[in-house]
Amino acid sequence: MTLERKLDRIVARHDELADALASSEAPSADEFMRLSKEYAELSAVVDAITELRSAQAEYDDLETLAADQDADEDVRTLAREELNEMAGKLAEHEKRMQLLLLPKDEADEKNAILEIRAGTGGDEAALFGADLFRMYQRYAESKGWKFEVMSVSETGIGGYKEASASILGRGVFARLKFESGVHRVQRVPETESSGRIHTSAATVAVLPEAEEVDVKVEDKDLRIDVYRASGPGGQSVNTTDSAVRITHVPTGLVVTQQDEKSQHKNRAKAMKILRARLYELERSRADQERAAERKLQVGSGDRSERIRTYNFPQGRVTDHRINLTLHKLERVIGGELDEIVDALVAEDQTARLAATH
Repeated sequence: MTLERKLDRIVARHDELADALASSEAPSADEFMRLSKEYAELSAVVDAITELRSAQAEYDDLETLAADQDADEDVRTLAREELNEMAGKLAEHEKRMQLLLLPKDEADEKNAILEIRAGTGGDEAALFGADLFRMYQRYAESKGWKFEVMSVSETGIGGYKEASASILGRGVFARLKFESGVHRVQRVPETESSGRIHTSAATVAVLPEAEEVDVKVEDKDLRIDVYRASGPGGQSVNTTDSAVRITHVPTGLVVTQQDEKSQHKNRAKAMKILRARLYELERSRADQERAAERKLQVGSGDRSERIRTYNFPQGRVTDHRINLTLHKLERVIGGELDEIVDALVAEDQTARLAATH
């Protein structure tokens, strides 16, 4: 199908949706929401189509004028100059159109679940894990997202062995999905008296939050154990069996939750995480089936892949997937992630555009 025919079909569908939403025969509430969502998504594309076609018409008029032998030479010269400028604008409109027409990741608009685990490096890795957790918390705050801590397993000196949070807001997963992988830190630990630089690591996983309609979890596939929650060092933090461990038998996935005093709340949080992991498992399978496309994407989302190094002595952050180095480590750790995220998103779009040609 030619691009023009594709654009015509999008405009026609947009008009069709507008008529359906304005119709006296009102659809059901669920159908209305579905149609409204599709209409809103297509509206941005239709606006871009209108701008592209307007720019194309202006370009064609200038081209005709520049080639008109009967026109005044000064007018023709001016038209040629404007034509060059218009060619650049037209190229920008065409690229924007191509990006809008790229297949969407259905998870992009979802909320996300963030999981961080300390890796190699003992106490220093756990301290770094806590730094990363706070970095994402500050980034979420700067974007106006809601950051809800779900669970934290502390080391006792301010480090996090494991921590998870739910991040709610518009387009959260689209902005954070390239953060999954191994993050490495190089610095002199606070616990190190000789001043030697240590290398430690923490693993970050960002999962799209799955709704019940995204993942069907059968009760018969779950084994649920309850036990008494305990704090750092084994001391009891609860006198009732409120901690919950849920095992998804078919996959072997295990989720534990003990931060809440209510067994019911712990179970709800654990199910939220389990659904997200099962949804991500299904997405990974689909990605592997599109192996050729996967190689073009920015990173595989593999949690064993080293993606970024934070070098404190040199004050720099390097993202190894796109060879981007920023000499503003303190600002990045402080939550200023947009420059890195924008570069990762742009690289992914470029790779996907290349794959369509």
